[in-house]
Parts: sequence; C-alpha cells; structure tokens
Amino acid sequence: MVSKPTNMSELPPHAKAMGVELVDLKDRKCIVRVPYAEHLVGDPDTGVIHGGVITATLDNASGWSVRCHEDWVEGQSMATLDIRIDYMKPAVPKVELIVEAECYKMTRTIAFVRGFAHQGDPQDPVATSVAAFMLGTPNISGKNL
Repeated sequence: MVSKPTNMSELPPHAKAMGVELVDLKDRKCIVRVPYAEHLVGDPDTGVIHGGVITATLDNASGWSVRCHEDWVEGQSMATLDIRIDYMKPAVPKVELIVEAECYKMTRTIAFVRGFAHQGDPQDPVATSVAAFMLGTPNISGKNL
C-alpha cells in the first residue's frame, strides 16, 4: 500500500524550516516548492539561494518520491545511500524554486531516483540529481533496537 504525505506536518523539520511546500504527489513523483526567503540566501551581495537549500530539497523530494512508488511498504525504513547533484546555474534571486523527483526503479533493498530543480522552466534547470536510497526492514516500535 502506498502512503503518500498529504501536508507539511509530514515533512521533516528542516524542510519546514526552509519553507518547503508540497505541490503534488502522483504515481512515483513528488513536486515541492521553496518560496524565496532571505534566510535561505547564500550570498548576501547577490541574493542567490544557498546551494545547500537546493541539495536538501532535492534529497527530500527524492525520498518522498520513493514513498510514492507502488512497491513502497508502509513503515519501511529508508536512508539516502548516495546522491549526486549537478549544478547548472545559480538560482535567480527572489524567484521560488520548484523541485521535481521521480522514483524510476525500486528493488527489494534499493530505490533509484532522478530529480531536478528549476524556477519555472523544467527545460532550464538550476540543478539535477540522481540518487539511491537504501531500503530496510519495516520499523516496529520497540522491535528494531
């Protein structure tokens, strides 16, 4: 059974701190947005959003896309095993960031995801990513210790 996150309260605390908003979840895809905010700026002289915000958002959206895969097991543990980010260009200051991720393959122990961050034109990304997530056993309170 697929358990899809439906509101911000289900996103990790650091995603909330960055202002990440869930836009859409469908099939194996997750789309989130990060509204531009001064506290996310990496270079005060230019107003460009910090690269860590882009990386963290790509990682978060990628993880949620795994949870949208039809083979996802509710309660299963998951951790980012590997993520590669290719930065194509600086983000434009004062423009929101959109991140789209798709879990295109899931095995018993690994999920594979590709994603991209853009500012309105998916054909002109700010950054792209490929990631692998380690899948573990279902979390059972008091039983996995």
